[in-house]
Amino acid sequence: MDSEKAFLASYRLSDYERPSVTADVAAFRIGNEDSPSYRKNPENKLQLLLIRRGGHPFKGMWALPGGFLQKGETLEQCALREIREETNVLPVSIMPVGVFSEPDRDPRGWIISGAYVSIISEESVRQIGQDDADDAQWFSVSFDGGGQNVFSLTLTHGSTVLSAKLAEESPGFGRPRFRILDSGRLAFDHAAIIASALSVLRAEAKNYEAIFDFLPETFTLSALQRVQETIMNISVLPANFRRMVSGYVEETDEYQRGNGHRPAKLYRRRTQHPV
Repeated sequence: MDSEKAFLASYRLSDYERPSVTADVAAFRIGNEDSPSYRKNPENKLQLLLIRRGGHPFKGMWALPGGFLQKGETLEQCALREIREETNVLPVSIMPVGVFSEPDRDPRGWIISGAYVSIISEESVRQIGQDDADDAQWFSVSFDGGGQNVFSLTLTHGSTVLSAKLAEESPGFGRPRFRILDSGRLAFDHAAIIASALSVLRAEAKNYEAIFDFLPETFTLSALQRVQETIMNISVLPANFRRMVSGYVEETDEYQRGNGHRPAKLYRRRTQHPV
């Protein structure tokens, strides 16, 4: 014990070069476009919250909400503080995506980022660009592979279209990494962070865990299916989906009515999952 005290007394942290640390948040929600016909379900869109940078570097470019770690806070606390300060959105929870530490990822110097993914279930939340952000908007997301492990990431808000190209690297522990071929006018290495966050989200949706967080406490099975299909960019036969999800949901005594549709049974998430 005395030797440890002597060691700590002589240890100088300033003798070692250290990076600055930031946290970035990829916050997703399911938005929809109302159909002109009440007989058709609204078209669901996976959407990502981006801010437009108000200062250098990458001034005027779109980026994930995020910022520098402050003394005395955890990386998760930093991520939650930054997204609240820059967008007026506060996620209920966030999940780690990974650490991004390429030496040249930030032109200001040696800066590493801890990235998180989050789900925003409250569609009526009003996002406002504030703090060091000029604006904050929800962008519709398209993320598709085009062969040879090359992926296209397209983010759209009105007339603004951001199109990035990425190459998937060899995955470790089931989580792929991405190398940017074209940043698509996204700041820093955020195209790679977004691609990684989408991969994590799709993996969670495959096991039905993430999809419940996009929905209110009670929901129809059709709504649940549309969320999974939107996240994973797939189509599933309704009968097959009902069979696969049956162990994860339980019926309520309530029905969804209105909008010209036949009343639909409402379900809730089952607290005990199938073995």
